[in-house]
Formats: sequence, C-alpha cells, structure tokens
Amino acid sequence: MFEKHSQKITEGPLYTDQYQLAMAQLYFHHGLHEKPVQFDHFFRHYPDYGIHKAGYCINAGLEWLIDWMKNTRFSEEDISLLRSQRSGTGKKLFDEAFLSWLKSGCDFMAVTLQAIPEGRVVHPDVPLTVVQGQLGIAQILETPLLNQLNFQILIATKASRIRQVCGKQLVIEFGARRGQDRGAVAGARAALIGGADYTSNVGISHVLGYPPKGTHAHSMVQLFLALGMSELDAFRAFAELYPDDCILLVDTIDTLESGIPNAIRTFEELRKKGHKPLGIRLDSGDLAHLSVRAAKMLNASGFPEVQIVLSNELDEMNIWQILTQISQEAPKHGMDPDELAGRLAYGVGTRLITSAGCSALGGVYKLVAVENGAHWMPVVKISESLEKIPNPGNKKIWRIYDQRGKANADLIGFHDEDPGAQEQFLLCHPWDQSKRRVMKSQGTSRIEQLLIEVLREEKIVCDFPSIDEIRALRETDTERLDNGVRRLMNPHTYHVSITGKLWERKQRLIQQLKE
Repeated sequence: MFEKHSQKITEGPLYTDQYQLAMAQLYFHHGLHEKPVQFDHFFRHYPDYGIHKAGYCINAGLEWLIDWMKNTRFSEEDISLLRSQRSGTGKKLFDEAFLSWLKSGCDFMAVTLQAIPEGRVVHPDVPLTVVQGQLGIAQILETPLLNQLNFQILIATKASRIRQVCGKQLVIEFGARRGQDRGAVAGARAALIGGADYTSNVGISHVLGYPPKGTHAHSMVQLFLALGMSELDAFRAFAELYPDDCILLVDTIDTLESGIPNAIRTFEELRKKGHKPLGIRLDSGDLAHLSVRAAKMLNASGFPEVQIVLSNELDEMNIWQILTQISQEAPKHGMDPDELAGRLAYGVGTRLITSAGCSALGGVYKLVAVENGAHWMPVVKISESLEKIPNPGNKKIWRIYDQRGKANADLIGFHDEDPGAQEQFLLCHPWDQSKRRVMKSQGTSRIEQLLIEVLREEKIVCDFPSIDEIRALRETDTERLDNGVRRLMNPHTYHVSITGKLWERKQRLIQQLKE
C-alpha cells in the first residue's frame, strides 16, 4: 500500500539515483566532498522525431528546479531509510558519519548556479545550467536536475513547433490523461512556455493564473442515448448549463448527418436567448475534410464566427497536413482556405505531452572544472566518439547576431575571454578541426552573453518571470532564427562554436590524458 508520506520521500532528496549517493560517500571518505567543482548541463542532439527533426530547443524548467532545491532537505526519515540499506554481505551501506553529513551539510542551495533563462532558444553542446559548489552536493543534485530540466525542455520544444505551424490560432494542451503520471503537470507548464495558449489541466492552470479550458465528453451523448433521449437533448443540456462557454463535440454518432445539424439547432436556440455560441469540436475522421464541410454548414446557417476545434493525436506534422489539405479542398466548396484556417483551434494531447517520436532529451551533466587555489582547473573526459568529449573549464556563452539581427552562432569560451572586445575572433567547431572561421566584429550587430546568475551564497539572485514574459522571450528568440533553422523538415544546422583558446586547451588536455 502506498502510504501517505511515500510521495514526500520519493520526491524529496531521495529523488536521485543510488550511484549519486554511493559516489558522494566515496568523496566523503576521501575528504573530497567539500572540494569546489563545476558541472555543466547540456544536451548533445536536438529531438529527432523519426521523419522529422528539430532545429532548435526551448529552455524550460529552471524555476521549478530552484523551487525543489529550496524546499528539499534530508529528513530523519530519509536518513533512517538510508541507514537501513545493506551491502551484499549484510553490512551497512552508508556509515553514520556520512549520514550525519547528509543531514546537516547537504544543502542544495549552497551552490552557485548560472543558467540560460527559460524561454530562450538553446542548442546542442551549449551549457544551459552551470553548477559550482561542493562535490558531494553537486553530485547528488545531478539526477533531479536532469530529470526536471530535460523533460520540460523536451515538451516546450514540441509545443514551440506546434505553435509555429498553427500561427496565431488557439492551441490548448489536452495531455493530462496521457502524460507520464505527474509529469503531465510539468509538461503542461512546459507546453504553455512553448506556445500553448491554455491547458485542460485544472490544477496547474490555477497555479499559473490561466483559466483551464475544455469541452465535453462523448460519454455525455452516449449516456443520454442510453437513457432514451437524443444527441440534441444532450447538447441542449450542456448549452443550458454553460450558455456562454458552449463548444459541442459533434462526432459521437455521425458528424455531418447528426452532430453538426443538432449543434446548429442548439446554437440557434442559444442565440435567441442572447448568448453567443463558441464552437464545435471534431475528434475523429478526416479532420481537414470535415472542417471544410462543417464550416460550409455553419456559414449557411448564419454562424460564420463559430470556431472549429480539432483534436485527436495532433502534432506539428499532421496539423501542417490538415492545413495543406484545406488549402486544396476549400476552394472546391467555394470557401477561402485562409479564412477557414483562421477559425480553427487545436486541442493537442498525447503527441505533445509525450513528445511522440522522441521520448527523451539526451541532456547530460558533466564535470568540467575543479577549483585549484584561486583558479578553476579545466578537466576533460575522453571518449571514442569525439562529440561526447565535453568542453572543459569555467566558461561563458555568447550569442552572435548578424547585421540583420538574426542569431548567427553561439560561441563557448573561457570565463576570462571577451570576443566583443576584439576586432576579429576565431570560431572553431567543437570537435572537427577542419571546420573553423574568422568573424569580424564589424560583421555583427550584437554579441550577447546568455548565462545569468541564479543562485549565490544560498540566495536566489534573479527574478523569475511570469509565463507570459517567458513566452514573449521565446517568441522573440524564435523570430531571430533564420527560417531554415525553424523548418519542420530537414532544418538548417545552427552553428555552435568554441573559441580558439578553448579549442587549444581542450586538445592539450586530451593529449595529456592519452599520454
């Protein structure tokens, strides 16, 4: 039986992997647990959905991670559970000295944390979150950080692509019933960041200050039919209770022969009572064809303003296909395809909340520097795959804009570098030495630092923006991308580079390790 306090245990400081605690105890026994270190969080590849691939990502999840860090400490119950763990020979796995340190010394807020703000466009290999602090704390933090940030980035990116193809039309996130348990809550927040206007998830809607949205269920019509009444009776009952929020689901019996005619009749009765019908919802069948036919029927009955809400396994690609089909089919029915597209709204559920086609973002958390006196000593990890070798050291990230104001490249360099102060600077591919270019400062319109300070000396030192402000930031950032980078299919590669100084130091470290 899942006891009442179990959720607190599973979502508290034990919301980590076993090997994080094992490593932390090893560091503790070697006197290394308080050694200042730096870990970088970044991802290596954009989400690949199979037939299509993203050309950018949207950063998300930071505020929720900080909230978790602020409110999470090892409790007596957590320590008791760890004390009960045994090795393969029956000995205590964690000794009392280490457990005492966890209880009194493992404060997740006792780190310095820099990050790229939520809503910003982000790219592979670029550090999104930088953690500097005691090794023991930073090690245990890895799992919750990756879990919370990677998932929201994944969903915000999918939502941004859906927003891109939907234009200004209404988008509602419908995924709570299909999401991965409580991940549906974080996913709904990320969907709002990425471009959804509303969500059907009631709790998170109220927390974030948005009215939850929804229609009605097929079961309402089914119930009325089972009790000897009609689809029209069901529609009338819904309209009577919600006369100013009436969207009718018209595909329970027959969309064109029953659902839409009964909806029109209900709308006519609502209008006579002084109310304005909102729309119909199509959840099955050929959504493009039914949209054209429904719009024609509604127009002929005097309801050209009624919205047509589409749902059923929608994502950016099948919405694009629906709009393409409408552009071909609407003129055959004497209708303007652009006008029809302008009255559509979209309920996106399963394929958004699960990021269908790419179920996880490959975000990683890598040790890149160790404090040595007053300096950060870069460290590197060797891999047979060159792209898996992290960029070492304490670094800054700059975004370079060309003369058009478009984002041209992201540049990673050491903390003491400043490309904006140079007449020209070298951009090197992170692992391919044949790819490099010289950029002149006069060819840029702006060079922007991306990382901001979030935590310092156990205090939050930045203001977290509202979801509306984050969405505005996302919209501005995506508009600064070239259209080729934003393409749904085969996007153009956005350039992520490292400075010449970082390239040389990275190669020296690799060579030293090999020797």
